[in-house]
Amino acid sequence: MKPMVNIAIFASGNGSNCENIINHFAHSPKARVALVVCNKPGAPVVGRAQRLGVPTAVLPRAAFNDPATLLPLLKRHEVDFIVLAGFLLMVPAYLIQAYPRAIINIHPALLPKHGGKGMYGRHVHEAVWAAHERLTGMTVHWVTEQCDCGGIIAQYSVPLTPADTPATIAAKEHELEMKHFPQVIEAVIDAMPQ
Repeated sequence: MKPMVNIAIFASGNGSNCENIINHFAHSPKARVALVVCNKPGAPVVGRAQRLGVPTAVLPRAAFNDPATLLPLLKRHEVDFIVLAGFLLMVPAYLIQAYPRAIINIHPALLPKHGGKGMYGRHVHEAVWAAHERLTGMTVHWVTEQCDCGGIIAQYSVPLTPADTPATIAAKEHELEMKHFPQVIEAVIDAMPQ
């Protein structure tokens, strides 16, 4: 049997995905969420994680970009795998090198469309609406040094109608995240070499 995989979730905001992932792995023999890292003091994700008994760390940008701060923190919590769930900072090269093929991100659109610098949250849904897309969805991809350019692991889509607004597009896409993101994480962990 494979050893337990310790997951760190990096998140910047509300934390609904983070909470969903923590709950998904709460009784799993395969993996557990060992740490939640947030870059914004006061973000709701911190309280959500703490209520579920998961250790948290709030690291502003300078601390996050400092290997002497972040790497020992991850080592202390024996982190094997990193999940970005609504995390708004670019991942520094030192972290990608320390965790090769062990960092994934969720993007709220069907990459390669509507990705890249500045494309997060409502900006993505507004771009999908402005482009009159017939579909939107979520993409889970490997993290590389180029924003939203890592290999695609999984995509799920939902149809749109002319009556959709950026808000309804966001709601439809978020439903996909809640349904599929934890299962995708689990599938990636299952495929990891021992």
